Amino acid sequence: MKNIITLLLPFFSITAFAQTTITGVVLGEKKEAVIGANIFLKDTYDGTSSELDGSFKFETIEKGEQTIVVTYIGYEEFSTTVNLKKEAMTLEIALIEEANELNTVTISAGSFEASDEKKAVMLNSLDIVTTAGATADIAGALNTLPGTQRVGETGELFVRGGAAYETKTFIDGLYVPKPYSSTTPDVPSRGRFSPFLFKGTMFSTGGYSAEYGQALSSALILESNDLAPETITGISLMTLGLGGSHTQRWDKTSLSGTVNYTNLAPYLGLTNQDLDWQQAPQSLSGQTIFRHKTSETGIFKMHADVSKSWFKLKYPDLNDFNTKTTLKLKNDNTYVNSSFREILGEKWILFAGLSYGFDGDEISDDFSVKTQENTGVAKMTLTNFINDDMTVKFGAEYLKSNLREDYTAPDSTVFTTNLNENMASAFAETSIYLSRKFVTRVGFRLEHSAILNQSNLAPRLSLAYKVSDHGQFSFAYGDFYQTPINEQLRFSKQVEFEKAHHFMLNYQLIKDTRTFRVEGYYKKYDNLVKYDPETPWMSDNSGDGYARGFDVFFRDKGGLLKKADFWVSYSFLDTQRDWRDYPTTAIPTFASKHNLSVVYKQWFPKITSSLGMTYSYGSSRPFNDPNMDAFNDGRTPAYHDLSMNFTHLTNIGGHFTVLHLSVNNLMGLNQTFGYRYSDTPNANGEFQSYAIKPAIKQFMMIGCFISIGQKYSKDNGVTSN
Repeated sequence: MKNIITLLLPFFSITAFAQTTITGVVLGEKKEAVIGANIFLKDTYDGTSSELDGSFKFETIEKGEQTIVVTYIGYEEFSTTVNLKKEAMTLEIALIEEANELNTVTISAGSFEASDEKKAVMLNSLDIVTTAGATADIAGALNTLPGTQRVGETGELFVRGGAAYETKTFIDGLYVPKPYSSTTPDVPSRGRFSPFLFKGTMFSTGGYSAEYGQALSSALILESNDLAPETITGISLMTLGLGGSHTQRWDKTSLSGTVNYTNLAPYLGLTNQDLDWQQAPQSLSGQTIFRHKTSETGIFKMHADVSKSWFKLKYPDLNDFNTKTTLKLKNDNTYVNSSFREILGEKWILFAGLSYGFDGDEISDDFSVKTQENTGVAKMTLTNFINDDMTVKFGAEYLKSNLREDYTAPDSTVFTTNLNENMASAFAETSIYLSRKFVTRVGFRLEHSAILNQSNLAPRLSLAYKVSDHGQFSFAYGDFYQTPINEQLRFSKQVEFEKAHHFMLNYQLIKDTRTFRVEGYYKKYDNLVKYDPETPWMSDNSGDGYARGFDVFFRDKGGLLKKADFWVSYSFLDTQRDWRDYPTTAIPTFASKHNLSVVYKQWFPKITSSLGMTYSYGSSRPFNDPNMDAFNDGRTPAYHDLSMNFTHLTNIGGHFTVLHLSVNNLMGLNQTFGYRYSDTPNANGEFQSYAIKPAIKQFMMIGCFISIGQKYSKDNGVTSN
């Protein structure tokens, strides 16, 4: 149920349509294309590099008078002042050769590279919030991309046959311990962070940089915004709750504050649910964001999030479906992230960051479980541009965490678990341009876990070869390690790192408004934790498995269909595992062989409105039916979903206003995610079951978001093609 709590939309009216697209071309004195020139807005991190035809394109939320700077070795630095008014801008830039400089041809990192940015699929905040069916949730939008499997009962990211815990989230390079809201079985969770907190969302489905560790399958890498563009106050009124926000912008500093309250009781009173709610989900959250430019090239960022949530519901008793048991959940969560970035001289970039996370859960019935987890992360990296053909990046990271869990049994007996981890990590990698068309990146990551008293060394390799003006092949290999999850360490610490080997080969073509990519992959799992369910304290690392398949992705932004943006993604997955309490090798219950998503967005400028549609399909998933002879031999029905949203831009009292309607499962289709079975057979020798279904078959949300201080106009910064 909590996947429908829309905590994030108060930012809609502030930022949703405030991006400016800057396109153009960089030419030399003879009108020849300049390849790999660096184009950026002065005093920001917004920018890109020119392609083989000299063209470039990037987006920014900055506004007003800004300075665009273009640099390229052998040419004089170019700068010009522009007035950003949120409408698209096109520039033709002519560079002048610099006297007494060698006219060497170089390729910068932005033209083509073996980096995560070129291997990953990128979405911005507007992509996420306007994707129908996602309800402004980052994970919800990413589930429309290739490589993901929809697991409706959890709401988390499952990537290429990997469990949810194998995908890690990083904000400004720092690991986030609890990126999803807390929940109980079969009640989907939701991401804690608004997409409008970030200017970049990079989703890597494998083979990612040595900078990131402790993730067997994939990495979600989020880069937060710089200074807020303007002073503004926001008010949000929704069928789920209300919220308010204020942002104050000074010359080199911005400060924002947000408060939200949600309560699903009124909505649940109007709809039919499969769950027996005793207390509807409620939450209260607040956020503070501070940004300060410390110099022309330096910036300090800090944001703090605090939230409380609670609900109570009754579950069917697995051994007596005529009775129900009550579960009550309370959650407190705090997350603070701070970072500093500075350009040192002409060849160095320094990054330093600190983060702290606290998460406390209390689940109660005739028993109670109280869990408190504290996690601190410190990280520093240095990047050195040795010359035009080589870049080196290295850094160190330290994580300290403590988990305390107190379980009080019905007879008042208390069992306590204490897990303390101190993990030290270091990495180094270098990118080398071997020619105009060939680049490689080699890296290593070293980790030491105190709780396991073990170390690992993970090599990473990426290669990219440019085969045409717009197309390239990429290959990636890497070893990835991860500490077993707390649920396993609770029983035994005499285990080792789990391990995965990644092999990936892809082709990507980006031309004008279109992106096409196809990627094949193979993952080999080793050292997976395995145990007998009767003796979980006897666990070991004898488990293994594999995942292999291919992904296809196509996106067009306004080329084929005017004022439209759409993408199609398809994934094929073949995977099996022998792990945890599996008696034999089998397909995991979260894996579906075929996944398809079609996302369509249409902008209607005459009525300042947009319409979004998303169709999602997932083939059947396995589940274990104890009434069948074979393990995990049951199959769920295929998953189908058609969702819609509609957004209209208008004004109330002259203030910019967004009216938003979203409907999930528009056709009211039945969806089943699996089954739960009784522990013992009935008098007929059969294990009884009930289906795991969405709490609400069809969900609708209506919202009104008012920006006080942002005036309305017919072209109020709406990004259109």
